[in-house]
Amino acid sequence: MRGPGGPLKRIGILGGTFDPIHFGHLRTAVEMGHELGLDKVYLIPSAVPPHKMDEPVTSFGHRFHMTRLAAGDSSLLEASEMEKQRPGPSYSVETLREFRHAQGPDIEIYFIVGMDAFLEIDTWKDCRKLFDYAHFAVIPRPGYRMERAGDVLSGLGLDFREGPQPETFTLHPGNRRILLKKTTLMDISSTRIRRMVSDGLSIRFLVPETVRHYILKQGLYRRHGNT
Repeated sequence: MRGPGGPLKRIGILGGTFDPIHFGHLRTAVEMGHELGLDKVYLIPSAVPPHKMDEPVTSFGHRFHMTRLAAGDSSLLEASEMEKQRPGPSYSVETLREFRHAQGPDIEIYFIVGMDAFLEIDTWKDCRKLFDYAHFAVIPRPGYRMERAGDVLSGLGLDFREGPQPETFTLHPGNRRILLKKTTLMDISSTRIRRMVSDGLSIRFLVPETVRHYILKQGLYRRHGNT
C-alpha cells in the first residue's frame, strides 16, 4: 500500500460504530496522525459492532458513506470498508490481523482507542493477540490515570516495562508500545447527535457539512425514519 509520497511506513487505525462520525472522531484522527507522524489514518466503521448486537444500528452502507464523506480529500484520512467484507461480528483482532498481513512485518501500525475502551480490553475477543499486531495509542479520559492501563496489562499476564518515553509502556517480547497521547477533548457524541436530529435540532458544527447534508437528505435518525 502506498501513500502520496511512496510506500506507507506508519499507519493508524481508528474504528468505531460511526453512527454518525463527527468532529470528535476527526480531531482525534488528525491529531494522532500529527503526534505520531502517521502517513495514513484509516477510519473503519464497524460492520457488526460486537458490543451493540442487541441495539439498533444504522446500516453499514449509510455509516460508511458518511465516513467517506467526512474523510473528504484529506491526504491523511481514508475510510475503509474492510469489516464489511467479513461475516459475523466485527472483532478488532481480526481487523488488525488483516492489516498486519496486508502491510507486512515492517510497517508500524498504531491502534487508536480511548482509555475507557482500553480498560475493558480484557472483554475483547483474543485480547492478548491484539498486541501481536499493533502498538496502542491510548487517548486519556478525565479521571483515568496511566497506572490503570498498567493494571490491565498485568491482569492479562503481559510482561511490560515503563518507557522509554514518558507515559509509555513497552511489552516484552515484541517491543509493542502502549502510548498515552492527549488530544483535544470535544464534548460530542453520536448518541447526542442522533437525539438532536430526532428532536428536530440543528447539528451544524458537530459534523462536517457533507455529513449533515447526507443525514438530512437520507432522513436518518428521524423518529419516522432509519435509526
